[in-house]
Amino acid sequence: MNSFGRLFRVSIFGESHGSSVGIILDGVPAGIKLSKEDFYTDLQRRKPGSKGTTTRVEADEPLIESGLFNGYTTGSPLMIRFLNQNTKSKDYSIFKEMPRPSHADYVASNKYNGYEDYRGGGHFSGRLTTCLVAAGVVAKKIIDAKYETKIINLGGECDPTKFDFIISKVSEAGDSVGGIVEIKITNVPKFIGEPYFDSVESVISHALFSVGAVKGVEFGLGFEGASLLGSEFNDTIINKDGVTKTNNNGGINGGITNGNDIIIKVFVKPTPSIFKAQETYNFNTNKLDVLQIEGRHDAAIILRAMVVLEAMCAISLADLYLVGKAYK
Repeated sequence: MNSFGRLFRVSIFGESHGSSVGIILDGVPAGIKLSKEDFYTDLQRRKPGSKGTTTRVEADEPLIESGLFNGYTTGSPLMIRFLNQNTKSKDYSIFKEMPRPSHADYVASNKYNGYEDYRGGGHFSGRLTTCLVAAGVVAKKIIDAKYETKIINLGGECDPTKFDFIISKVSEAGDSVGGIVEIKITNVPKFIGEPYFDSVESVISHALFSVGAVKGVEFGLGFEGASLLGSEFNDTIINKDGVTKTNNNGGINGGITNGNDIIIKVFVKPTPSIFKAQETYNFNTNKLDVLQIEGRHDAAIILRAMVVLEAMCAISLADLYLVGKAYK
């Protein structure tokens, strides 16, 4: 459905070219100091403007419509909306008959019997990640963890000095590129997580895979650990605080945080909407046809996805923290 979380519950709504998109946060503790200015830094990180990003620019001014009074959260549901003011719906009508490869066009049309709002991808649009970033800002006020988020692989290249060249190259070709984002989270409360099914890995993975461009998630050393023996992979505890010599498990044991840094790697696929001509099925002519996409699209959505992925981790940890606190 469109809601996530047990105690810190996030409900998302809106479509790319509707009047607005928004989020309702239930379970926000009362008494958290909050203002619209708190959202600006992370919202700016998501905004386009750099090379390889879309030319659609929205104001992204958070409209806080409930749950806030005299500068503090009230404990009632917090509702935040963002107006859609820069839309060009005519760019998308062709995708009803010729769905974009690797996009949600085909599956959405069939799942919702043709009633979906297809403009700009509708409810499947990256536009809605604005709301997730806003939810992440609130979540970060519940747990004062620190985040270091960076791209460690772009199109197979791990040298950051070559990233600009890669983006320029794919942009000129009308193509797109994906990569891997690494998120390091420090100062996370110890011993949160509810095994089996609400383990830290389970909840964070669930949240991350809710972002449409995500196709892979690893914790700690991840798949690289397949080449190690147990004696090599195991993290030796070196003091009474549980600090480990290595961190191959990524700060989590048995689905519970152990006090070490949480390390997560996320694969973000190349943007499916590309300007390069590609084949797809034409449901009007009932044969393969050449699709030439127009409009405004990111050549490297990974650039703007970093803060979204960070927000999903914050949302997950806030919920796990409140659940653990409730049990105590």
